[in-house]
Amino acid sequence: MKIIDRYILTTYLTRLASVFFILMFIFIIQTFWLFIDEFAGKGLDAEIIFKFLTYYSPKLYPLVMPLSVLLASIMTYGTFAENYEFAAMKSTGISLQRALLGLTIFHFFLGVGSYYFSNNVIPYGEFKYYNLRRNLAKLKPALAITEGIFNEIGEMNIKVTRKYGENNRFLEDVIIHEKSPDNQNRIVIKAKRGELKSASIDQELQLVLFDGNRYEEVYTKKVQERKRIQHAKVAFKEYVLNIDLSQFNNVDLGEEKYTSTFRMQKADELTYSIDSLEIKFKNEQKTYGENFVSTSISNNINYNEAEKDITTTDSVFQLYSNPLKIIGDSIYNRHSDVLRGAKNSIKSLQRNLTSKKKIFFINQKRINLHKNSLHEKYTLGFSVFFLFLVGASLGAIIRKGGLGLPMVLAILIFLTYYYIGLFGRNAAEDSSISPFVGSWLSVFIIAPFAIYLTRRASTDKGLIEYDFLIVSFKSMFSSIKNTILAWINTLWKRRP
Repeated sequence: MKIIDRYILTTYLTRLASVFFILMFIFIIQTFWLFIDEFAGKGLDAEIIFKFLTYYSPKLYPLVMPLSVLLASIMTYGTFAENYEFAAMKSTGISLQRALLGLTIFHFFLGVGSYYFSNNVIPYGEFKYYNLRRNLAKLKPALAITEGIFNEIGEMNIKVTRKYGENNRFLEDVIIHEKSPDNQNRIVIKAKRGELKSASIDQELQLVLFDGNRYEEVYTKKVQERKRIQHAKVAFKEYVLNIDLSQFNNVDLGEEKYTSTFRMQKADELTYSIDSLEIKFKNEQKTYGENFVSTSISNNINYNEAEKDITTTDSVFQLYSNPLKIIGDSIYNRHSDVLRGAKNSIKSLQRNLTSKKKIFFINQKRINLHKNSLHEKYTLGFSVFFLFLVGASLGAIIRKGGLGLPMVLAILIFLTYYYIGLFGRNAAEDSSISPFVGSWLSVFIIAPFAIYLTRRASTDKGLIEYDFLIVSFKSMFSSIKNTILAWINTLWKRRP
């Protein structure tokens, strides 16, 4: 490695590292404020919060690294141009392409490393983050219960006046509404004190109550006995409840609407999952289509039989009944029954189609999410590479370093890139466009822009050709001026 390459690489890496850690710190603080409602006032110690933020931080890499590369490259090459270091390089025969060569190779390997990071570290961090957040109530049983309000946990609602003691495991004035097997609120438990303990089963929380009563409304199918409002009351000194937390914890808080584990999978696992989901989805569509056709044919046969029955009945009326009114009313009533039945059957089929359409939409969206996640592992490396070319070329063009103009330009370019990618992914989730196009849309747009800026910077041209615009505007104004003068001259000659 030559001295000039070492100098450029050292300068750039120093800025890249400082910008990356500053932005990562800012985004981690923003993450902390995002989850402040879950942290504040719930007895979490610093170790658990630190683990949570550590496991969450790999998810920020696809956002922080491209922005850091863009900003660091603008600042580095802008400083070189501002301090006339590029002019010194060019005087010794070093072109901009040669000055970019070392960092271009570095960013090629950084792009490959970004792929491995997104394929290994991010899924592992997602797995740890998901499980930690899912099991917070098990790690800290008191988190499942908040003072002064009813907390729905499993099949019961619990309210306590106060929590105290180590890890808030002791409770005061406990009221529990428990659902009975018929899914009604028929059981009420009141106790003066309670204690939270960890049960032997991982998915259960043990609650021990002291000095209280258990009230239960006795349900019976006999109306007369139900009017008597039978109930049972049991006093206790100690009462043990094992609360099932499986449903309470079984929530994918990393997803807005759909439970999925696609963010935890590597590229090969995603490929296998996509193939399995698509095969299953196609089989469901084929089975539903065959069943729908057979159901429609069956309904059509019923309609034909009903019409045949009407014809036969009408013939009997014509043979044995002389009054025409009786025959007409019979035919009208029976045709009305057939039409009413057909209308109800069509409405039933429409409801079935609407319901199945929603299910198919969800299944297709799940497949698209898997495909987006797979493509994003590859697009990250390309994004890092092309954003470096954009930043380096732009820095050489604007000839400004520091944190002023470069920061503004970097944020504007990155936000444009980010929201284009976000638009593409959202459109791909709803099947508006292909998941491949949606995931690669931002790269397809940023790549030509990067090549265009690199060419202009290599030829010492500005971002926009102002001379061309000035000449065009001058030509336009000159044409307008000549037209106006010719019109005025014509009017002057025509004057009386």
